[in-house]
This record gives sequence, structure tokens and C-alpha cells, in this order.
Amino acid sequence: MRIHFAVVLSCLILSCSGGPKADLIVYGRVWTGDPARAWAGAVAIKGDTILAVGDSAEVARFVGSGTREVRPTGAFVVPGFMDGHVHLLGGGFQLASVDLRNAATPEEFTRRLKAFAATLKAGEWITGGDWDHEKWAGAPLPDRSWIDSVTLHNPVFVSRLDGHMALANSLALAAAKLDRGARDIPGGTIVRRNNGELSGVLKDEAMGPVFTAIPDPSPSQLDSALTRAMGHAASLGVVGVSSVSTGWNDIAALQRARVRGALTLRVSDYIALGAWRSMADSVAVHGVGDQWIRTAGVKGFVDGSLGSTTALMFQPYGDAPGTRGLLVTPEDSLRRWVGAADSAGLQVAVHAIGDRANALLLDIYDSVAKAHGARDRRFRIEHAQHLRAGDVARFAELGVIPSMQPYHAADDGRWAAKRIGPELIKTTYAFR
Repeated sequence: MRIHFAVVLSCLILSCSGGPKADLIVYGRVWTGDPARAWAGAVAIKGDTILAVGDSAEVARFVGSGTREVRPTGAFVVPGFMDGHVHLLGGGFQLASVDLRNAATPEEFTRRLKAFAATLKAGEWITGGDWDHEKWAGAPLPDRSWIDSVTLHNPVFVSRLDGHMALANSLALAAAKLDRGARDIPGGTIVRRNNGELSGVLKDEAMGPVFTAIPDPSPSQLDSALTRAMGHAASLGVVGVSSVSTGWNDIAALQRARVRGALTLRVSDYIALGAWRSMADSVAVHGVGDQWIRTAGVKGFVDGSLGSTTALMFQPYGDAPGTRGLLVTPEDSLRRWVGAADSAGLQVAVHAIGDRANALLLDIYDSVAKAHGARDRRFRIEHAQHLRAGDVARFAELGVIPSMQPYHAADDGRWAAKRIGPELIKTTYAFR
């Protein structure tokens, strides 16, 4: 449910003798968000509106015969959280897939895939995974030879936790028609063994052929993934999200859930930047939606990720001096799509992690805003992770929202310095 804070602490606002009665009263240590009175002891709620925040005596007048009173031991009560950057349906599918995130060794990585494959029918794909090779001694990239013998009947395409590279087994490579003769793919990397054979690791745009080979999920599979994702969000107190890189089938699943009365999460959807026209056409016909399902933005990519050594940098990587990362989307396409989406009145959010990627995107946003004139456009840079010192202030100067994820400081932050060196690390994760 959506909660609107309306702090009511006095009978001068609502009559003590009458007035509405609460559907729910929750007692505990309540953080109000009001600096003048940051803490309270109870919250009274009717429908989707907070009637009162105060101590037990102050909310007592809202108790009626139908009021449910909850007194959890040691409760800490806060407004619902909103997450500005999730992959909602993808997360729902991952919750039902193999979990490789904390696999601490290559052997454990292989063991988990073997065990999961044993639960599937022949031909079913194994996706998700969220592995992290930085946990392994020497940080080797995985190889399809690790898993081919334990996934003989199931194509596998399991992603690194950042989503910017994935390991395919031989069945998946065959389904995607990728072999040692495959040409390099612009904006991506096909990782090869010393003998020229494919290792199975594909980075960024090179993942495309395998994604194309994976069968589309059915509506019922999408519905189940959404249910899992919403349940997980609710368990953590998350009541609203921006779902980036969303597809139209995902939005259809949200709409089906709403019709069933099962939608428990408010979602702002951002489809692919390159598909800006379809979003503009949808908004022109149907509007941007409402507080439950909002479809008014597009999301693109400048580069990859630091963990996959595909974030676009000005200087070579300290531990991979042969690369400075990848420009995932050609610059001319970025400029054209951002300009067109902005002209259509859509909010634009673009992923940029490397310092060069962020500098380029700030330049594009600046030129588009100057060309199209002032408006409340709220350009976003997703992650804004590694910034030159001179680019930090440009966010405020240009009115660009740095859509940053503190989680990355706990994840990439473990090893980022070896990639980017002692100077750039000073302006990395510049949350303030």
C-alpha cells in the first residue's frame, strides 16, 4: 500500500469525539522523517493514508471496532523504501534460478550448476547465476570446460553479478551459432582461449546472439517471476521501484497483476533507449500511466562495467593494460536517441560507469538540453561510478541526477583500486 505521511498530533486537527477510525495501528519506534519530531511511538493508517503519527495516547482516538492493532516486539517502523534502479522481472527469474553469487571457488561454481541442472528437464535453459570471479583465487574468468560435462542436456548462460558478461556452455554457444570462426561484435568482447577457441565468456553486446537464442518466457512464467520479485521487495520494505531495461512483455505482466488485484509494488518502467519511439507512441495514446504503473522513460548504455573490464575509461586498466573498456552504444546513436527521446518529452536514463563514459554522457546531455531549451527533464546517469574531479560538479551545474547505488561501494569497492589506480579512486563513489 502507498502511505502518505500526514502527521496529526492534536485534537485541533481531527476531532477527539469523532472522525475517521484506523484500519491499522502499528506500534514501535517510528521514524517520521520530520526533523522537528523525528521519533514517535505509533502510526495510525486508514486505507492508503496515514491518519496520525504520535504516542499511544495520541493515536488512541483512531481505534475503532474494526481496527487491527499490531505490537511487534522491538519494531523499528519507517516509511516504505523506494529503489531507483532494479531489473524487476530479471530479479524475479533469478530468485528461482541457480545462485552463484557467493560461490567462493570455481569448484563450488561447478558443483552448484551440476546440482541445479539435475532438477531440470532436458533442454531447459539455465540462466541467472550472478557469479563473481573476484571471489576466486587469482580471479580467473570461468570457462565452458568447467561446466560442459555437468550440463550435458541443458543450455547454460549464467551472468556475472553485474550483468555485463556471462558464461555459455557449448550447448548455448551452438544454439547461438557461435564458434571459433565468429567475428568480433561491436560494443562487446568474445573471450577466446589461447588456441582461438571460444572460452564461453561473452561481454556486453557479444552476449546478444545467446540472448536471441533463449526462448521468450511465457506469460505465466513472467507472472510467476513478478510474484517472486514483489514478494522479495515486500520482505525488505520496498514499496516502489524504477525498473530499468524493461520490456513490453514485462509491462504486460504488471498490468495483468493489477487486473488480478495482485500488484503490491509501484513501478516506473524504463524501456530500451533505442526503442524510444514505441514509448513515445504509447505515451501519446495511453498517457504515462499512474502511481502504480508508470511508463514514461527510456534507458540506454554508454559502457559496460568495471568488474567485466568493459567500463569506458580514459586510461588503461591497471590490471588489464591492454584495454580501456568498451563503448557499448556508438556515440552517434547515443546522441541521436537521447535527442529524439528528449524531444518526445521522455525522461532519459543512461548507464555510465567509467570516467570517460560519464564525461561523454554529460557532454551529450548538455548539448541536448541547450538545443531543446529549459524544461523539467531530469536526465539521469545510472551508476555515475568513476568520475574525473572536474566532472563531479557538472551534475549539479547541468541538473543531471546521479542515480547511484551505494551497494557498488561494498561490491566493486573491494577491488576497484587495482583496476583504476590511486587517483581516480578518490572521486569514485562520490555520493556527496
